[in-house]
Amino acid sequence: MLAGQLSNQNHLGALVADFAGLRGIEAMTVEAADASGGAALRQAVLAVESGLVETALVVGVEKVTDETGSSVLAALATALDSDYEVIHGQTLSGAGALLMRRYMHTYGVALADFAGFSVNAHANGAVNPRAMFRNRLKPEAFAAAPMVADPVSLFDEAPTGDGAAAVIVTRADRAGDMVAQPVRIAASALATDALALHDRRDPLWLSAAEASARRAYAAAGIGPDDVNVFELHDSFTVMAALSLEACGFAARGEGWQLARDGHIRRDGRIPISTFGGLKARGNPVGATGIYQIVELVQQLRGKAGDCQVPGARVGMAQNLGGTGATAVTHILRG
Repeated sequence: MLAGQLSNQNHLGALVADFAGLRGIEAMTVEAADASGGAALRQAVLAVESGLVETALVVGVEKVTDETGSSVLAALATALDSDYEVIHGQTLSGAGALLMRRYMHTYGVALADFAGFSVNAHANGAVNPRAMFRNRLKPEAFAAAPMVADPVSLFDEAPTGDGAAAVIVTRADRAGDMVAQPVRIAASALATDALALHDRRDPLWLSAAEASARRAYAAAGIGPDDVNVFELHDSFTVMAALSLEACGFAARGEGWQLARDGHIRRDGRIPISTFGGLKARGNPVGATGIYQIVELVQQLRGKAGDCQVPGARVGMAQNLGGTGATAVTHILRG
């Protein structure tokens, strides 16, 4: 997402192909804000399904630390509407704060009621050796954390960081010859919404997330009750609540209750953020969507170590761009 602004380097498709020893192959960059990783996987799936490509390599990569401070905030804000939001000083943190405040007002939810999401993420991150933060979080510390953009706090917003992950996509009849435990992509769907929050019919309903999840469920022939693990885009805790609601795991205004009641834990009804999610594992921005897929593959192969969800057979990943203007949903089967 940010290579052009922070590293002064676009044209990543050719660059990665060159340094991977694959100079000459078809390669391109896919951009969809922080949903870039999921969108890139979507393109690979379409390419292989079409029959024009036999095997595709999807690389999600981000180098946030080439810059610090306001330049990073400005780069991240390009996920928002430049003409109607960013021009007035809006940031992703500010947009998350607007959504969270509106959610709290509309549904009568207190700030402390969101703590379960961060507590769960840090509990899972604590046993993930690749997590950015491996400290556990106490519920009472959540609401007392320093504010970033009221009511969004340091313990509410996911930290950005450097990262890279890769996935190989090929035909089912070839996959068994390549790895011992291939994982099937049962569904892939992408949907969009308005960039600006004020342009949406209902800011508290992620319509792109709902649409992409609905299409993915239909393609895979399943429903929410069939999903064993859900890697969602918890860039802010309110986004986790909204995603759970949009994808059919909770009624409107009740997504936070799944966290409060422990249903999102690895032994719960719908485990989320099983490796720490964006909140504790860290948010590598454009690479996040590929991280989610790698983590699901490990779950479905039974190789997630201390992060393992017992008996996981069906996994779902949803990668969001900005405040949900792009939503990419993939359903995987072990």
